[in-house]
Amino acid sequence: MKGLELARAYYAECGAPMIHAQFPEYEEILGIGLTGSGSECWGFDDEISRDHDFEPGFCIFLPGEDVVDRRTAFQMERAYAKLPAEFMGFHRQTIAPAGGARHGVFRLEEWFRGKLGFDPDVMTMEDWLRVPEYALAEAVNGEVFRDDAELWTDLRRKLGAMPEDALRKRLAGHLTQMGRSGQYNYARCLAHGETGAARLALTEFTEHCMSALFLLNGRYKPYYKWSFRALRTLPDGDVPAEDLTYLLTAEDGGDGEEKLLRIDTLVSRVIDLLQARELTAAVCMDLGKHAESVNDGIRDGGIRNLNLLACV
Repeated sequence: MKGLELARAYYAECGAPMIHAQFPEYEEILGIGLTGSGSECWGFDDEISRDHDFEPGFCIFLPGEDVVDRRTAFQMERAYAKLPAEFMGFHRQTIAPAGGARHGVFRLEEWFRGKLGFDPDVMTMEDWLRVPEYALAEAVNGEVFRDDAELWTDLRRKLGAMPEDALRKRLAGHLTQMGRSGQYNYARCLAHGETGAARLALTEFTEHCMSALFLLNGRYKPYYKWSFRALRTLPDGDVPAEDLTYLLTAEDGGDGEEKLLRIDTLVSRVIDLLQARELTAAVCMDLGKHAESVNDGIRDGGIRNLNLLACV
């Protein structure tokens, strides 16, 4: 059984009745679901995933203290703690999970601040430029089981729609690094006999290529551990995933001709997506020129004039 299925069933059979019986006046303002860190929040968990941080559990998100006071929040925490310790053959954890609590009762503002470093309700452009993409990915993943008032859903929706200036600045950085590492430095490192540096160049290219592909598909690249799994969920994502895996795992083979061909294929895919979204006016295979064109489209002069690598 997948973690999301387990969480949904645990909420339906144990959590929902508890909330209805003990906190009926708050049912319609709670956000309930599973999100955050952990392979189960992506639907990527398997038997290996169950060796740590895997349990029946879900998240209850509360609005501010002006709506749900501290006493009520404490009572909900105690009620959640008293839910069955065993469910469908799985046991609740008795020790704190790695990275802190992943299930239970949370204040919306505090949970997002812990995940992102800021409150989405007062999110600034500086926040958009600085927050790591994997943190944004974890803030909007998983599944919403119930959210009648859509307080939690509205914040997820807001975080899922990156402003165009921030999107362009991030893309400009990723394109610049893709061009430097894949189109330029990989072959030069091989020519110098620096095979280790050549592999680092491919790693750099892979990281930034994946980030660009996710952003151009309206998604955020997750933590590196799950980046390839998530890449395959994008439209036609199996193809770039195969090419990027080849870049990282195959032998270079002399001058790296086959890998350079794969790099060109990946670059073409990214440029096609840029052009389809009308983010670039450049017509060439030079990612450096596309990075400049994407950056030129930024409306805010202060952001446009930041270094191309300011966000990456």
